[in-house]
This record gives sequence, C-alpha cells and structure tokens, in this order.
Amino acid sequence: MVTKQLNGTGGDEADVTRADSLAREIFSDIANKWALLIIEAVGDRTLRFTELRDEVEGISHKMLTQNLRLLERNGLVGRTVHATVPPRVEYTLTEPGRALRATVDAMCDWTHRYLGDIETARHRFDTA
Repeated sequence: MVTKQLNGTGGDEADVTRADSLAREIFSDIANKWALLIIEAVGDRTLRFTELRDEVEGISHKMLTQNLRLLERNGLVGRTVHATVPPRVEYTLTEPGRALRATVDAMCDWTHRYLGDIETARHRFDTA
C-alpha cells in the first residue's frame, strides 16, 4: 500500500484541503460512516469482531474488516490476537482513537441536537 510521507515540517502535508497531502489521505480513511460508527461502537471497551459487527447495524463482514484494517493502519484501533482455538481477536481504541472518539461524540451530540431542524429543512427542500 503506497502512502504519502511526512517530510519534516508538516506544512503542506498537514493541510487537509490539499489533494496531495498526507492529512487528506488520513482524513479520507477515517471520515466515512463505517469508520466513525466503529469508533463510536468500540468506545472505552474491548470488543471481539462478532461483537463489533453486532454493535454496528448494517455493516457487512467485508466492510467491517476493511475499516478495521484502515483504523489499525492509522493507529486508531489496536488489534490483539489470542492464541486460542479458534483464535480470539479483540479490538480497542488507542490513545489517538480515543481522542478522535471525542470528536465523533460531539458529532453525535450535534446530530441529536439538530435532527428536528434538519428534518424540517429536508421536508421544505423536497416539497419546493
């Protein structure tokens, strides 16, 4: 997997508005509905794959696997494999993952707060 590299200062690489920046690549990895829902679902807990799949309603096995790999690659989720038969795999948020969860929690709060306003705006738009 090819990835952009941070080359010292972090100037252009940290600019999420630049298409060729490392920040844009990271933003793209985490700013999707499944990644955000996974982060919210794991929270302060340690969950096994099947528990996590049950927590995130509607996610397929494939999408959960892909997003967990992206989150692990970016250092947001830790994956622990226990040498049992069958193998037991557990997922937890890392420190950066927990910090991102605070932002996800704020987005959830925003959604709850403005859900009625958004529903009204959608109705107004759709009937215009």
